[in-house]
Amino acid sequence: MNRRLYAVRHLVIVIWLVLGVELHAQAPQRDWIPLFNGKDLTGWVPKIKGYPAGENFGNTFRVENGVLKVSYDQYDAFNGRFGHLFFHQPYSHYRLRVEYRFVGEQCPGGPSWAVRNSGIMIHGQTPESMRIDQDFPVSLEVQLLGGLGRGERPTANVCTPGTHIVMNGELVTRHCTNSRSQTYHGDQWVTVEVEVRGHELVRHIVNGQVVLEYTHPQLDDRDPDARRLLESQPKELSGGTISLQSESHPVEFRKVELLPLDE
Repeated sequence: MNRRLYAVRHLVIVIWLVLGVELHAQAPQRDWIPLFNGKDLTGWVPKIKGYPAGENFGNTFRVENGVLKVSYDQYDAFNGRFGHLFFHQPYSHYRLRVEYRFVGEQCPGGPSWAVRNSGIMIHGQTPESMRIDQDFPVSLEVQLLGGLGRGERPTANVCTPGTHIVMNGELVTRHCTNSRSQTYHGDQWVTVEVEVRGHELVRHIVNGQVVLEYTHPQLDDRDPDARRLLESQPKELSGGTISLQSESHPVEFRKVELLPLDE
């Protein structure tokens, strides 16, 4: 290669590198936002069946040693007191990352299906809009399940209280659909991510593997709570609240963080 050609090539590479650095510097950099600060429940609102929004019956939701815990040591019996801890700000386009594990024994009186069962609710209604005796917010549930010591029990399934979804071009009206995840027995920590792109796509990810995806979440006009919401909002769900569930089995969350995505 002669010197002139070498010099031109070198100049082109330098210009390309400089422009690349400038473009990278101009691109918006997004950081993960910790929704749980590791210290207290700042920014979160409890809503437990039978109690008004904001009342944390039995200190169900608490923070100990940097971990957000769902506990029932102040319950005599569960008595159907399903609860949810809502983040105060709604979101539409984001990636949510949660690290969770199940611990201990189920609260006496909890339903059999709720053993090692919790969830992340997305695209949900506000806690203030729930009826005082409402079991679950109208929402999409990323169902979190722990193994029972034998057999298969996938996690990051989808359940649809007051809602429907579309999978493979067909409207899905059944309440729950299993994911393709493996089963996680014992008290190991599991990382679940949820990629949410408004009305267009929701994707469930477990320990880095996509295990379920669906589109076009919408209110179920046969559900009485959803019908109330239809009086003031569209049928299609493009955003909403995020909440963590208490369904009678102790569960811990050591990380709850969110990465905003462009619409």
